[in-house]
Amino acid sequence: MLDHFPFYLTLIVAIVLLIMLSNKIKVAYPVLLVVAGLLISFIPGIPVMHIDPELIFVIFLPPLLYEAAWAISWKELWRWRRIIGSFAFVVVFFTAMSVAFVANRFIPGFSLVLGFLLGGIVSPPDAVSAGAILKFVKVPKRMSSILEGESLLNDASSLIIFRFAMIALATGQFIWYQAAFSFVWMLVGGVGIGLLVGMAFMKLHKYLPTDVNMDIILTLVTPYVMYIAAEEAHSSGVLAVVSGGLLLSNRRHHFLGTISRLHGVNVWESIVFVLNGLVFMLIGLDLPEITAGLRSEGISTASAVGYGLLITGVLIVARIISTYGAVIVTLIARNFITVADARNPGLRVPVIMGWTGMRGVVSLAAALSIPVQLDNGINFPQRNLILFITFIVILTTLVLQGLTLPYLIERIKLPAFDDYPPEEEAENLISKEISRKALDHLTTNYSAELQEHMLLQQLAAKWKEKSNEDADPVIPPAGRAAYMDILNQQRLWLLNKNRTDEHFDEDVIRKYLHLIDLEEEKLKAM
Repeated sequence: MLDHFPFYLTLIVAIVLLIMLSNKIKVAYPVLLVVAGLLISFIPGIPVMHIDPELIFVIFLPPLLYEAAWAISWKELWRWRRIIGSFAFVVVFFTAMSVAFVANRFIPGFSLVLGFLLGGIVSPPDAVSAGAILKFVKVPKRMSSILEGESLLNDASSLIIFRFAMIALATGQFIWYQAAFSFVWMLVGGVGIGLLVGMAFMKLHKYLPTDVNMDIILTLVTPYVMYIAAEEAHSSGVLAVVSGGLLLSNRRHHFLGTISRLHGVNVWESIVFVLNGLVFMLIGLDLPEITAGLRSEGISTASAVGYGLLITGVLIVARIISTYGAVIVTLIARNFITVADARNPGLRVPVIMGWTGMRGVVSLAAALSIPVQLDNGINFPQRNLILFITFIVILTTLVLQGLTLPYLIERIKLPAFDDYPPEEEAENLISKEISRKALDHLTTNYSAELQEHMLLQQLAAKWKEKSNEDADPVIPPAGRAAYMDILNQQRLWLLNKNRTDEHFDEDVIRKYLHLIDLEEEKLKAM
């Protein structure tokens, strides 16, 4: 380990430089990192990478899911819950089934159970890849929200398929009622454990005398406790982290102080930056080990590449078909239930949604977690071929779809959905409303202080005239309590606005909440 330490340090520096390059040339960084890892693996003397699947599942996955749960808008998740649910579960199941039947039909030695195992591995699209690509192109808010919401849940559904297939291979039988009970427990148990652990940590933050460093350490520990507790109970660790993360994200203003919220964002952004960079670089670096295993089974590389491209094609076609199916179901359902948007999205939106199926870290970790031998001592059938197909799927979808998706979005003129007011209009509205709220609270509750302190009068004039160009006045100690209370009233108004107004973009609300946190910390430092 110590001998390879300089190599790992060099790897991190290379990741930083490659991400800089990706931002410069406007290419999603997962694409560059995987290709770079692949090229580096051919350099003589480079250490052969052996990726422990537990390293991915236990070390990398919980914090990445937790950060994603904190970043997503619960309002958006709930608004598009039906389409997100269909993508995260129905589309994943349909994709896995399609892969199972094609693999059973065209790949020699692949039973239907092995096909479902492979389908469970390669069915979930990767959230990080799509998110990195969408940074460089403008898409309607609803599309990015659906993709983000899907990515939080599809890992759970795919790993459930994977787990059932592993049980069927190990025991040689599939008992449907046991599988149904296990499926329900994975869902209910995972969500329940995540919420319980989340509430427990919320109490720790709220009632223990923590400072900013302790708060951040607790937030780092939280996703691991959620994941491990759920997995030990044989439920879904992914759903535990997602549900617990959503709970704590929506309650953050109730148990975390201002300074903890501000510093926590910076710490988590840095950690997720490094973790995402490492996992995609490791995918490319792992090719020599995967290829060596393939040769040991006497399977030609050309044949294996062909099988990988075949499965990749099945995944792309199945997702596009599923996307159009989801649109048709929504159009039918609007006649019987209230849907988020009853308008016909047309034929262009499903094309984009169907093309965002890049695979990534969860698929690789699931493939690597396949044991070398079954419990009876027999070598696991087709293990190395499954690993190689998974690698080809990840590489092909990242490069093909990752590089062409921005071009496709620009070429296809997407409808101008009016889910929210334009960002500039929304920010002007919020700015006026919180200024009006601050002025009303100041004149109603601090009329005496307002008469005594000239600087409070300047603040009142600033809020009244909306003159943001003026320098912020220095608040005297006697007026700080009043100003602090006003900031808190503005924060409460924003939180209530976000909760009650479903037609207002939560990203704008969060921006102003962040600005209030900064103003409050600046006030405390005076």
